[in-house]
Amino acid sequence: MGQQEDLTMEQTAMQVSRTSILVNTLLSLLKLAAGILASSEAMVSDAVHSASDVFSTFVVIIGIRMAGKKADKEHPYGHERMECVAAILLAAVLAVTGAGIGFSGLRKIVEGSREQLAVPGVLAIAAAVLSIVVKEWMFWYTRSNAKKINSGALMADAWHHRSDSLSSIGALVGIIGARLGFPVMDPLASVIICLFIFQAAYEIFKDAVDKMVDKSCDEETEQKIRTLALRQHGVMRVDALHTREFGNKIYVDLEIAADGHLSLNESHEIAEDVHDEIEKAFPQIKHIMIHVNPYFNRKMVYALLGEVDKGDLEEVYGMIKEFLEKKKKDRGS
Repeated sequence: MGQQEDLTMEQTAMQVSRTSILVNTLLSLLKLAAGILASSEAMVSDAVHSASDVFSTFVVIIGIRMAGKKADKEHPYGHERMECVAAILLAAVLAVTGAGIGFSGLRKIVEGSREQLAVPGVLAIAAAVLSIVVKEWMFWYTRSNAKKINSGALMADAWHHRSDSLSSIGALVGIIGARLGFPVMDPLASVIICLFIFQAAYEIFKDAVDKMVDKSCDEETEQKIRTLALRQHGVMRVDALHTREFGNKIYVDLEIAADGHLSLNESHEIAEDVHDEIEKAFPQIKHIMIHVNPYFNRKMVYALLGEVDKGDLEEVYGMIKEFLEKKKKDRGS
């Protein structure tokens, strides 16, 4: 079942990536032509951004395919982190692209005068509007599938689409401003686009690094794991819970407390039930290690030390009586 699920995940990622490559190739060519014909620096910059999306999608494809490889002798925990490497490369491509666009815009502003800066044509406005609509659709389409298969690299590609949509909005504002008599607005929009790209690159890089350095899951997920463990028969307490993200998977180390007088087999059955239920409820968990501690009641310990409130004595005596009866029953059997 796990192998079939991995295959479906890879197939979904490949389908989304093929769509992304086709759309971005056509869109970048269209925007480049519109930028040149309409004399729009911002639209040419936006076309370069869209073209970089094609390269980034190829990085995603390679990363997901490598991450999907089975565990081997040299990599007993699998290859999921290769997806993080792909995301880091994607962040680097974004940052370099943004730097190039920003530098070009600043150069135009510094070197050009009001007369030298060309006023963009109407074609550039049409191309910007089309780009915004298409890239927003690509963002939501890619984001939806990335969430479905829990893919960090594909989610990074989705945000690449969103940054392209935002840059097209910046380009549109710059083009309209230039046509209203402020030609400097067009290259200025390129500088603003650069900032959007830098922000997207930083977010992608940060998320990938977090997964590379065994960052723990969010508090909500950990609380759900604790609650589910406590619901299982025989679990008296959760003593410790440690989680770590490994690419798009999660590893869990869990310590639970069970009756210390249970046999080894009985304690193992409790741990096995907890293990199965948690992995069933959280498909992103690749492996969970469970350690069983003998349970003791703190009130009973305090009573034996003479440090318990009188109101709790009746409860403690009941526990001791139950314990002695169980021991007597075990000896008789």
